[in-house]
Amino acid sequence: MSNINIDSIKAQTFDAIVIGSGISGGWAAKELTGKGLRTLVLERGREVKHVTDYPTTMKQPWEFEHRGQLTKELRDANPIISKCYAFYEGTEQFFVKDAEHPYVQEKPFDWIRGYQTGGKSLMWARQTQRWSEFDFEGPARDGFAVDWPIRYADIAPWYSYVEKFAGISGNKDGLPNLPDGEFLPPHEMNCVEKHFSQAVAKNYKDRHIIMGRAAHLTQPKQIHFDQGRGTCQHRTICERGCPYGGYFSSNSSTLPWAARTGKMTLRPHSVVHSIIYDEKKGKASGVRVIDANTKEMIEYYAKIIFVNAAALNSNLILLNSTSSRFPNGLGNDSGVLGKYVAFHNYRATVNAEYEGYLDSMTDGRRPNSPYIPRFRNVFKQETDFLRGYAAGFGADRYTKDNRNGLGEDLKNGILKPYLNNVWNVGSHMMGETIPKESNYVALDKNQVDPWGIPQLKISVDYDDNDVKMTKDYFDQLSEMFTKAGFKNIRTNDSNRTPGLDIHEMGGVRMGKDPKTSLLNKWNALHACKNVFVTDGASMTSTSTQNPSLTYMALTARAADYAVKEMKKGNL
Repeated sequence: MSNINIDSIKAQTFDAIVIGSGISGGWAAKELTGKGLRTLVLERGREVKHVTDYPTTMKQPWEFEHRGQLTKELRDANPIISKCYAFYEGTEQFFVKDAEHPYVQEKPFDWIRGYQTGGKSLMWARQTQRWSEFDFEGPARDGFAVDWPIRYADIAPWYSYVEKFAGISGNKDGLPNLPDGEFLPPHEMNCVEKHFSQAVAKNYKDRHIIMGRAAHLTQPKQIHFDQGRGTCQHRTICERGCPYGGYFSSNSSTLPWAARTGKMTLRPHSVVHSIIYDEKKGKASGVRVIDANTKEMIEYYAKIIFVNAAALNSNLILLNSTSSRFPNGLGNDSGVLGKYVAFHNYRATVNAEYEGYLDSMTDGRRPNSPYIPRFRNVFKQETDFLRGYAAGFGADRYTKDNRNGLGEDLKNGILKPYLNNVWNVGSHMMGETIPKESNYVALDKNQVDPWGIPQLKISVDYDDNDVKMTKDYFDQLSEMFTKAGFKNIRTNDSNRTPGLDIHEMGGVRMGKDPKTSLLNKWNALHACKNVFVTDGASMTSTSTQNPSLTYMALTARAADYAVKEMKKGNL
């Protein structure tokens, strides 16, 4: 019997365990296996294989039973996930339905999740901007949150490393507040977008309209062909899964690369209950997993553990990882685990019209749009609110048809499309929220999920700083639109609930001082140095940029450090 036990433990022992297979988990798997470590990748959802498991990716609109629309029954049953812009008949298979993983909203929060191999990397918006030195210095300058333990110089080479592999399109814009990267050829602005860029450059010294930087293979290099990926086809249905591998996802890129090493074991349907802490050794020894289908609890063991379950689930796992040494959650000597959660404020938009360039129209598709880098409070504090905002921008002019009337009138209206007599222009805000102790997640004491794990209680909200920032965005973009000659300017505050930005961050923040943070400069727990957290949970502040590129770079950097330390016998 003892031999059976020993054999069982050996079969469940690896060099490293990665919790989660999304954007950061995929990178952890790639880096650890590439450095020779036998790595177990735990995914709580089902397995989704590149190409073969994208059931709607080649469907035409008329092939959907409801022409791509959600049924009333599905919307009614899923009031939260139905708010997500990417959730429709062609993508519903990739999103967690409301009843599938319940949570407690102490304050309203729309938690958008994707439980499958690749996680949300299948459905993400693919915008990839580097942080600048100003972003890493932000908390130290204004005193909110704690100082980052790293600066731009620490992560810059890792940005380059992941950009070359992932494939990022963009221009070399030469902006100190938005560093350039290793870019493939950029997408192109249309004539009205170029007009706005030129108008802003003429009227402002510190403001710029640039082409967005996006994880699309506009001109693949050999490293991308080696991954089995091809050129982006500009189909703009990326969230269904791309059979060409035209955009970066774990499914098309990092996970297959890790699998080729022969060192990766992927275990889907594995809901992580907690991390096992060895009191005698003073470090983590493994992970407890509940099989999603059988509800059986299994333990796996490793010398290194990477927590990449996505920000809020990573918080949940650490909070649930209690022991005599850590009664309030693994590594939580500071008491700040689950606190200082932040997100991006996407609730504001500005729209207008432009009467120029009426000899031109929008033609074709483009999976990207122009971007307005942050220009407020960058070099100095200049407003009555802290930090700042970036913004998206776009212009279009399509043919329209007249669908009024019935019978022959309706038929004629559809068969005789016409061009709109103005261009539509619009912008959406991407505001930085300030990490605060009052914005937190915790384990609910009374309710459990279908796997017997305490439900996550979420208490996150906007504050007065967000209100002031939103007003400034309205004022500044309206002014910029006016100077560009745009008319009929309209502002809108949707007051949407936090969460729909899908950029939740924090709770397991990095910092220099173990008394006020959880992770050191290598993304390792201060109090348990063989556990690394490199997804959104690790973020000390949010800046304004889309965060996924930073998660990738942090993960690659942490994995490099972890393997070196393990080989030295320090982990």
